[in-house]
Amino acid sequence: MPRRSLLFSPGGSPELMRKAPGAGADVICFDLEDAVAPGRKDEARAAVRDVLADPAFDPDAEVCVRLTAESPAADLDGVLDGGDPSNESVRLDAVMLPKVEAADRVERVAALCAGRGRDPAVFALVETAAGVLSAQSIAAADATDALVFGAEDLAADVGATRTDEGTEVLYAREHVVLAASAAGVDALDTVFTDFSDEAGLREDAAFARRLGYDGKLAIHPAQVGPITEAFTPDPEDVEWAERVLDARDEAERAGKAVFQVDGEMIDAPLIAQAERILDRAPDADR
Repeated sequence: MPRRSLLFSPGGSPELMRKAPGAGADVICFDLEDAVAPGRKDEARAAVRDVLADPAFDPDAEVCVRLTAESPAADLDGVLDGGDPSNESVRLDAVMLPKVEAADRVERVAALCAGRGRDPAVFALVETAAGVLSAQSIAAADATDALVFGAEDLAADVGATRTDEGTEVLYAREHVVLAASAAGVDALDTVFTDFSDEAGLREDAAFARRLGYDGKLAIHPAQVGPITEAFTPDPEDVEWAERVLDARDEAERAGKAVFQVDGEMIDAPLIAQAERILDRAPDADR
């Protein structure tokens, strides 16, 4: 399933968590980090557990929990009801680990999950200078399923001033998507903080797609639609990609190394482009 849009929902707000799937995001992420005050972590963990254990809560979206950087073990125990491996009623498709600065952080959280009888996807959030510089090894870690770029915390970490143009984080933004691509994992782009500016969001999401990102983070339900649309291929592109891969299959059966589609010679980069388009198109005929 594509990860075009990821919607954060505060872990301390059961009503908002239950409403989150209605926004239509590919991934919903219950946040125990920034969205919860330090003194209310236990309460939020219990609230997340109650929602994830409810049989009526069964969204089509991938369900993720954003752990805290300081206490991921306590978060997992709280969400999984003491870490009892037999407690399979709690749905946990993925976890997000903030402020990842080295590959061993990802491996450790994967081990914590395994010790509690779980094997969720791990989203590594790269949002510090050290994290960006280590992005390649973080993405290449066996446990990493997706690399997530966090521009706001990065700017704070290096003392940069955030601008509408985003040139102060452009190198890091490009570096993260290159690291993810090299490792063959998903790359999710940073939040667009002004949720009232739909035009700005659409422009920013389109730019992220051009950079090579697979999806983008959302902090408000209203952002999900524009983000999902930005990362969904146009029907014409899907039809082209299907023709390319059908022609490739026919060429392989005929023992041909070269073929054409619509008068265009097709080579390996175009085949890879076609595969990527269909990966992003949830209703593609493949």
